[in-house]
Parts: sequence; C-alpha cells; structure tokens
Amino acid sequence: MRYIQRSCLAFVYLAISLSASLSFHSCTPGQPEPSTGLIPLEALFGDPEMKSPQLSPDGTKIAYLAPVDGVMNIFTGRIDRDDFEALTHDSDRGISRYSWALDGKHLLFLRDSDGDEKYHLFSVNSETAEERDLTPFHNVTVTFITQVRGYPDEVILAMNKDDPSLHDLYRLSLSTGELEIALKNPGDFVGWVLDRSAKIRCAYALTDDGGAEVYVRDSEDADWRLAFTLGAEDALTTEVLGFASDGKRLYVKDCRNSNTLHLMLVNLEDMSQETIVEDNDYDLGGVMFSRSDHIPQLAWFEKDRRELMILDESVQEDIDSLTALHDGSIRVQSRDNSDSLWLVSYEFDRSPIAYYVYDRRSRQSRFLGHDRPFLKDFELAEMEPFSITSRDGLTIRGYVTYPVGLERRNLPMVVRVHGGPYLRDTWGFEPEPQWFANRGYACMQVNYRGSTGYGKDFVNAANHEWGGKMHDDIIDAVDWAIRKRIADPNRIAIYGSSWGGFAALVGAAFTPDVFCCAVDVVGPANLYTWIKTIPVYWASARSVWYYRIGNPETEEELLKSRSPLYKADQIKIPMLIVQGANDPRVPISEYAQIIDALKKNSVDYEHVLFENEGHGFQRSENRLKYYHKADRFLSRYLGGRFESGLNP
Repeated sequence: MRYIQRSCLAFVYLAISLSASLSFHSCTPGQPEPSTGLIPLEALFGDPEMKSPQLSPDGTKIAYLAPVDGVMNIFTGRIDRDDFEALTHDSDRGISRYSWALDGKHLLFLRDSDGDEKYHLFSVNSETAEERDLTPFHNVTVTFITQVRGYPDEVILAMNKDDPSLHDLYRLSLSTGELEIALKNPGDFVGWVLDRSAKIRCAYALTDDGGAEVYVRDSEDADWRLAFTLGAEDALTTEVLGFASDGKRLYVKDCRNSNTLHLMLVNLEDMSQETIVEDNDYDLGGVMFSRSDHIPQLAWFEKDRRELMILDESVQEDIDSLTALHDGSIRVQSRDNSDSLWLVSYEFDRSPIAYYVYDRRSRQSRFLGHDRPFLKDFELAEMEPFSITSRDGLTIRGYVTYPVGLERRNLPMVVRVHGGPYLRDTWGFEPEPQWFANRGYACMQVNYRGSTGYGKDFVNAANHEWGGKMHDDIIDAVDWAIRKRIADPNRIAIYGSSWGGFAALVGAAFTPDVFCCAVDVVGPANLYTWIKTIPVYWASARSVWYYRIGNPETEEELLKSRSPLYKADQIKIPMLIVQGANDPRVPISEYAQIIDALKKNSVDYEHVLFENEGHGFQRSENRLKYYHKADRFLSRYLGGRFESGLNP
C-alpha cells in the first residue's frame, strides 16, 4: 500500500445514504423530460454496498468498504463464503482508504479530524477487531505508507513529527507498534522508493526552479548520489516506479526524452536506458508487475477508453479470459501473494462497477458484487468522447453524457470541470454526469490543457494559464457544443469542485455572458492570497506552484489578473458557493472573499458552509444537504426536474 498526498487533488468521493421515498418537480412546464425515471440522489451519491474490495495476502479473505448506520466501515469475510461482517464500527466520519497489511492479519487505514487532513495511521486486527492509533501525535500528518513483500511485520511511513514542513521516514512494527526513525529528511526530500529488500535506496527532491533531482544509494549505509535531474517541464509527470529485482536498475515513467510518458528501465551503474513500452500520443497510465521477480506484465493507457498492452506473455490468456467476460474497462484491483487469484473490476459508462474474483489456474471468474447494485434498476446515460481544436491549435478532448430519450439538440447543459488541475476525466461510470443527464441536461467534461495523459507538452501549455488559456479551452468546447446545436446557448451552467470550483468562478467572472449560473465547491477565488496560504506540509512544493501558476513575490499582477475575485464586479449570474470550514487546501478565507464580493455587488447567490468538513464532504448528512440544494439550484436556472422531499 502506498498513499502519497498530492496537492489540489479532486475532492474526496461523495456519498449519501439511501432513502425510500421521493418526488420530483420540473421548473419549466411542458419541457421534454428524459425517458428514464428520476434517479434518487441517494442512489447516485449514496454509500456504495461495496467499495474498494481487496484480497488478503494469502487469498483466503476479502475486505471492502460498506456503510454501517450510514458511515463507511471495513467489512471482511472468507473468500469461499458470503457472510461478510463489519470489522470496524466508526460512527463519525467513516473510513475512505484502507489496505491489507502484508502480515495478512491487520488492515491499515487513515483517519483525520473534521477534514483537517492531519491523518493518523490506524490498524485493526482482522481476528480480534482490536484497533490501534499507530501515530498518536498532535498536529502530525502521515503522507506516505509502503510495505515490501517478504517483510510482513514492517511498515514504512512518513510523518512531519519534528518539523511541520518536512516528513521523516519511520519503520513501524505491526506486532509491537514500535516506531523508530528510518531516515531523517536532509531538508528537501519529498518522495522515497524502497528496494526489494525493504531498504530506502531512492529519494527525490524538488529544486528551486520547479524541477526535481533523483538520488540513489547502494545501501542504507552509503552516501546519496545524484542519479538524474528532471527539468521543470518533466518533473510533474515523471515518476519512479521501483527497483528491478537485481536492485541495480530503476523502472521509471519517464518523459525526459519524449513528449509522452514511457516505461523506461534505467541502469544505475552507467545510466543507460531501455524503453519497455511507449505510445507517441498518450502517456503511460500504469504498470502491473509480477509478484515474484518484479517484471512488468501489463501496461495501460487512458485514451478515449482504457487500453491494455500485454508486456509478458504469461498473462495473455488471463487478459483474454477477462476480456471475453465483459466489454467494460478492466482494472486488476488486487492480487494474492501467489498471484493465483486476482480481484478484478469492470467499469462501464451505463452500469455500476462490477467486481469479480478471477482464478488464474482455472481461468474462471466468480461474480463478487456491484458497487451500487440499486442503479441496475435505472437506465443510465451514454458517455461519448469528443475532440476539438482550440483557438491556438491544440487538440482538446473530453466527453459528453446525453440524457436518455431526448433529442441531442438544444439541450440545457452543465459543463462539469474536473479538479486537479493535473488530472483528467476518463470514460466510465461517474455519479455526477449521470445525475445531470437524468435531470435532462447534457453534461460536458473538458480535458483542458494541463490535464494529464496527453503528454508533457499539453501539461506545460497550462503554465501561467490558470484563468487564461485553460479557460479558453473550456469556452472553445462550449462554442463547439453550441455550433453543433447540442446545447441551448441560454441554458449552460458551469460546475466544479476544487480547481473545477475555481474554473466555475472564472467562468462567471471572466465570461459572464456564456453561462446562466455557476456552482463552485471549495474553489479558490484569489490566486494571490491562495498561493501564499498553502498548507505548511506543501512548503517544499512551493517552487512547483510558482513555476506552474505564478510567483506572488514577482508576479502579483499576473495572479490577480487571473483571479475571479478581482473581476467579481462582472458576475451577474446566480451562484452557488460551497465550502468546508476546515479545508487546509482552499482555506475559508477564499470563500469569505468571494461571498463578500458577491454581496457587495448585489449578485443573486446561495452559499453553504459546513463547519465539520474540509476539502470535500465526507459526512452523509452534509453531502445529502449539498446535493439537494444543488439539484434545486440547477433546476431553477436550467429548467430540469429535481427531487423534492428534503429541505436543503
């Protein structure tokens, strides 16, 4: 298991518990409605019945997340039986991330307090249900966790225990709970890689110009030496994946000598490189390595849909068998230590995720369950890829999800902008596009410049373009939908969370005649103040933010010119602004600034502040309140139907 805290990520998974009754209203009498029945918000955003299932290391058990009294907890059970039981009984914020420890006895999970992201690492014994806080320290966050096969009792983790801005590495014994320092941070390390003997032999540091340096050493007693340097144009996407079995070579997702991320094998003795797999148009998405000798077996690329590439013939028949079972996008979720059993998910655009246990010996698959089986009762909408050419010649890709049973003409439309911004939208089931389509709106998702997966040139085209050309890409996509007569130009909303929330504010302030309303969830309003208040544990990455966005010490005017706050007097459309009071990424001061500006300019706005949330909304009652409010808000200005029965 490996958790890495990444800055400005899309906000946490949203969930609400299912209720039995509903009704709906349409704000525009006589407006055509989708042919499918109204999907309850609880069904779309509710706690899934099965989330993140994982095989135990010995392959005898399965764990997954599911609700207990409306709060997500860990369930476990034997693989040959169906009587799964709750192992944890969290009654507060719930558990969103977990993993089996390699000892096969404990499960590890993270928990913070009211969204403050000061994560503690916990363990729970799968046999006794005993829970332990393994990092019981005040104002400390755990950001990196890993284990190495063959060392089942040992966990390596990173904590900022001694310096809030730096993380040191610790070795943790699962059996005793004892922590000991494994590596004192010299002052600039932000990532680490262990070899196959559980030795810390690779680290990387960020440089003042936004680049990075990768260091290696021959043993834990040896001195660090610089292996290679990453320029700022390469540092964001290049990633060290791990050591080869001989400990003398590194597998790297590398774009130093190409536009797209390739899988490279780097010899640390002479720094020679071997290309393992590449695509000239799309970045390498990920790699699956063999259990025994750490040989790459399977790679995938996120194109319009995920495409798999076989790297080791030993898994060819397995992939053939799995492909024959369903036409969804395949993802190997987990494997047992012997690599005999795989837990596989299939992702579709018009169906919930399906999980199977696949036995490589018999080539047989057994259905485990759907994440949201109640959605099988509803007709879901298709997600279709599109591409356009931006006004300055870039290829911009994305997806449109269309309402079921309506002519694809002159539709109200929601532009749902993904967060990050250094992420991307992919094909498959997503609750929000289905929500919009079910209410009668087309949903457009734009992978604007800066989105990952399309090569470093596309990412670097977003440098210093927050609120600039990145927004132009979104507007160009909207113009395309209008020219194609897909969208009604008078009924287009812009909607987003985190960076997507920033984009929604930009849309309202910079292009006030394009959109009829906007929804901003935890988005920054003032880049100049926001970049100066980033969390202390992001301090080492400040050079990256300055390179990508702008330096507040030398580029104050640029940052202000790209900030919605300074053009708030141009906002004339209705706004919905939502914030978590404990958000460490986008502090409450950003919310307060834009609310004050809207109030001063007499803009029609609604706002919600959740006192016990952070960068996203994990508590079910808060999520339910938010989605009902947004459901009504969009219906009011786009004319679609909405669910009633709850006062938001």
